Parts: sequence; C-alpha cells; structure tokens
Amino acid sequence: MNSVREEILSACPPSYPASFRARVARAPHAVAYRVPQHQEPEVWKDLTWSQVADEVDQIAAGFIALGVQPEQRVAIAAMTRIEWVLADLGIACAAAATTTVYPNSQPDDELFILQDSESVIVVAENWKQLQKVVDQSELNAQVHHIVLFDDDRPIDRADAGGDRVVTWDALHALGRDYLAAHPTALDERLDLMEPDTLATLVYTSGTTGRPKGVRIPHRAWTYQGEAMHHMWRGIIDDRDVVYLWLPLSHVYGRDLLAAQMAIGFIMPVDGRIDRIVEGMGETHPTIMVGVPRIYEKIRSAVITQSPANGIQGRIARWAFAVGRESRPYRLAGKHAPWPARLRYAVADRLVFSKLRDTLGGSIRFMISGSAKLSTQVQTWFYSAGLLVLEGYGLTETAAIAAVNLPDKPKFGTVGPVTPGIDARIAADGELLLSGPIVADGYYHLPEETAEAFEDSWFHTGDIGHFDEDGYLTITDRKKDLMKTSNGKYVAPQKVEAALLANVPYISQAVAVADGHPYVIALVTMDHDQLMRWGKNHGHPNDDYATLSQLPEIRESIDKFVRKANERLDRWETVKRYAILDHEFAQDTGELTPSMKVKRPVVLARYEKTIDDRYEQTTVSDLTPFTGGK
Repeated sequence: MNSVREEILSACPPSYPASFRARVARAPHAVAYRVPQHQEPEVWKDLTWSQVADEVDQIAAGFIALGVQPEQRVAIAAMTRIEWVLADLGIACAAAATTTVYPNSQPDDELFILQDSESVIVVAENWKQLQKVVDQSELNAQVHHIVLFDDDRPIDRADAGGDRVVTWDALHALGRDYLAAHPTALDERLDLMEPDTLATLVYTSGTTGRPKGVRIPHRAWTYQGEAMHHMWRGIIDDRDVVYLWLPLSHVYGRDLLAAQMAIGFIMPVDGRIDRIVEGMGETHPTIMVGVPRIYEKIRSAVITQSPANGIQGRIARWAFAVGRESRPYRLAGKHAPWPARLRYAVADRLVFSKLRDTLGGSIRFMISGSAKLSTQVQTWFYSAGLLVLEGYGLTETAAIAAVNLPDKPKFGTVGPVTPGIDARIAADGELLLSGPIVADGYYHLPEETAEAFEDSWFHTGDIGHFDEDGYLTITDRKKDLMKTSNGKYVAPQKVEAALLANVPYISQAVAVADGHPYVIALVTMDHDQLMRWGKNHGHPNDDYATLSQLPEIRESIDKFVRKANERLDRWETVKRYAILDHEFAQDTGELTPSMKVKRPVVLARYEKTIDDRYEQTTVSDLTPFTGGK
C-alpha cells in the first residue's frame, strides 16, 4: 500500500455516519446548509451542523421505529433538496443503505430498481412519486412503508397507500418517541457499521441496457471525503460556499456530501435547474460543481444574447480577444507585459465582471464532471477570468477518480488521479483503477462483477493516457469507438463535443459513422434559445417543430457546423446532418434519467433518417438535411 493511501486511511472514520458525527462535534454552530424558502423574492435559511444533527437523529430513529434493519435498503425518489440530504443521513445513521432513484424515472424503470435493490421503504418526494409505488402491485408485499416529503395528495385520494404512508412530520414524531424509549439506539447502530458495510446502492444510468446497482461501501465515501480534503488542503476550507444542484440520485452529486463532511464547507441546496443562475446570484458561492451541458448553456446564452453588431458587440468581441491573449501567461503563472495587463483590466471591468456578477460575484473556480468538457468551452470561460476545472469519475469509483487543481490546471486533461489510488493503462489503452474508492461490484450480477472488477482492478471501459506530469486524458469510450468503412476510428464523444461547443442553438448531438464512409450527425435544438430566437426574428407564434425547420435556422446551423469541423481531423468531420423537429426525451426512451443519450435507442429509432443521409448520390463537405420525424 502506498504511503499517501495509508495517511488518508488513517484519517478516515469507520463509516459515513461517524464522519458526519465528527463534523458536528468539530463545528456544531457553523453553518452547514442554506435552504431556499420558496418565496418571491427568494429567501434562504441557514442550518447549523447541530440543527442538522438533531433532525437526522429523529429521522434515523424514525426509520428504526418503522422496522428497518441494518443494511436493508431504503430508496429515495426525489429531486435534490435538503430533505434528500437529511433522509440519506438518517438512513445511514440507522445503519441502513440508501437506494438512489431518479425522480424522473419511468414507472417500469423504478419498479426494476426497487425490486432489484429489495428496498423495504421508499422515501417519495410528493404524490406523483408516491403514486409510482402504490400503482405497482408487485411492490405491495416488499415495500412496507412510504415516507412522503410533501403531502400534496388530492383530497379524493387522501387514503392512497393506506397505512403504509408516513408523512415527513410523522417520521420525525416517531423518531422522537423512539429515542425517548431507546436513548442508546443510534449509538448501537453506529457500532454495527464498518468500512466495508454497504452504504449506498447507486444505479448506473442505463445507457446500454438495464441499470446496474453499484455496491458502494462506507469506506468509499469516507475515503473520497478525506482524499479530497488531502488534495484540496489550502484551496478549499470551511469558509467556502459550494452550490449543490446536481442530482443526488447520481454518484457525482452524492460525492459532494462526502467531501463536505471532511472539509466542512457551506452548501446551498436547490435542485431546481431552471434557478441555478438565480440561486447562485442569491447565495454567492465560491465554488460551483456542474456537468458540461451547464457550462455550454451559460456560454451559449451569453453568445446568443450578446449584440452581434454595434458598440456593445464590438466591445464584447474585443474583450474576449484580450482574454485569449492573456491565457498563456495566466496558465503558466506568469505576468503578461504591462500593456496586455492594462487591456485585460479594461476588458474585465467592461465585460467579464458582469458575467461573474451573474454567477454571484464570488466564484473562485468551477468544476466539471460526468461527461467530457469541451476544451473550447473551458478556454472561453478562462478568457473571462472564470476557471473551469475538469475531473473524471464513474459510479463504480464513487465519482471522483481524477481532477485538476486550480493552481496547476491542464486544459484537455482530467487532472491527476485521486491521492492514494492506483491507476494503469492496459495493453489495449483501457484505464484501470484500484483502491478504496472502487465499489464492491454490482448487486445480483456476479458475472458482470467478475468481468469489470478483476483482481482488485476496475476496468473503466475508457481509453486514456497519462502525460509526463501524471495528468490523465480520456480520449474515448472503449465500446463506443466507431470505425468507418475506410478503416478510420472515430470517437463519437469528440465529434459531439465539438458540435455542442461550436453550435450555440443545439442541445443534443449524436454522431454516426460505424461501417459508413464518413460521419453524419443528428442534432436537436435548445428549446428556450430557439423560442427566444423566434420571438426576436418575427416568428413569435411558431412552435418548436416549426422553428427548427426554418431555412434561416438551417443556414445558421450550417455555418456553425462548418466551424465545428475545423476542430476535428479530416476523417472526423461531419459531412451531413439532420436537424430533428423535437428534442430527445426520457419518456420516449431516448434519454436516461441523468439526461444522457441512449445511443442504441436513438440509432435504432432514426435508422431511416441515417440511411437517407448515406443514400444521397453526391457528397459535399457539408450537406444539411432537416426532418427525421
């Protein structure tokens, strides 16, 4: 075992609840969370660690009173909100294990997850989520209680679920009564948990088939937290404010809670995606963690809303040119010549400071993960003085397996590997990882576990390489590589990232090339930006389907796709594309609950559209085609 791992392991509490209790003991009166009160204008309430601990104790005791046993699964089907955090901590302190369920999961998918995980209690956000459970007769014998955050059941269905339904307030009351009668109950449960005890079952997004339940033990969460504390010491501390909007059903969002226990930063919690920018403006975070699409949308909104002409347009273009000029000096940690510094100061005052103010005015840096971040998007933000650090992780590694640091970022890489974790590149280029963050395999899937978790090494399925400084670059997904009929290998993620970074109005892109002579793409339009364009360009009453097929849109997209092609090698360039008249959606099976595109479903559903592109008799550098219903 390497010395760094030994040092981090020595700091790890034996379980996630022990980590939580240690944080409460260190700073009982410090602010832990900021919670929106859903008012206009929005007001945020502070919760201290001691207040959180009091409520978590009641919740944990409430679950015990409902009969939950150690390591039994309790599922949470809710959006990111403070109650999710408290419920998860309560489940952990009862020595049970959380099963994560996306609130936008289809009923059949949720049924599979609940049955596969053998969850005995479901924590449902509201009537809509409760109904998914009670409408499934197969769950009647298995799920003995449903805890309801928001009791918004229709009056004529007030008894839906019968005696199984327990309101959030009633759970607290049960816990208070149980603690009064059994004051040592939680200490006794705490003593049952060890580093290898099951903490969480997180289900993969299901891009290639049925989701797999990943067994994450307590050691993965505690090690993640202490490893981040070790890695970020002197960079992030308990005075920082980290905005949490990521879905807690996903391991990426869940990992932030583990890091908070070790570091102690303040966390505003609000999963309303349509209020991210407003929420940041109200809570003034110093750090924001997101997925590439959020940064792409911010950049796209700034570009499309900025005046193309006039004095403001010229100032904005000049400012970003100045920002580009300054990048090499800042990345190298050097001072630019004083005329360049003066130009940047003016650009910052006129343009960049306004962008930072929109994001709360206190941002020191942002972190991107979950998918490949376009270097072009990353450098655009850096030109404006906003550092976006890219990281890498998987459900099977409890999220963060590598991440850049703000003092030594390398754009295009995902940074060095998490401290104490072993990594190597296999003969075929696949990245293998080993260490305490690696999960204990898949639930109920011994063959898949044996294949993916071999001799303590997890096979990530990602192709990558390390540079001389130990920074990791992920180039493509092993199973997703496309091979053209000309023998060239194409990574769809690279093509799709180029399109998303260079075509402001599109929201989704799927590249296709396998077995064909060149690359084509299916693209969809960003609904909000498209409707805004229609309003500003004489089409205020047209719907999405109509606007997406207008000649003006085709001409604009054509120009931007050509620009995207300049970022690709010749054999990767998009020769033809189809603008679909609708976005991909989860309820049609094209997106996972985490909003990732299910490539097999999309390729099968739009097979005729794809074939039509390849059957055209002539090939130009770029031939747009609209339609594809």
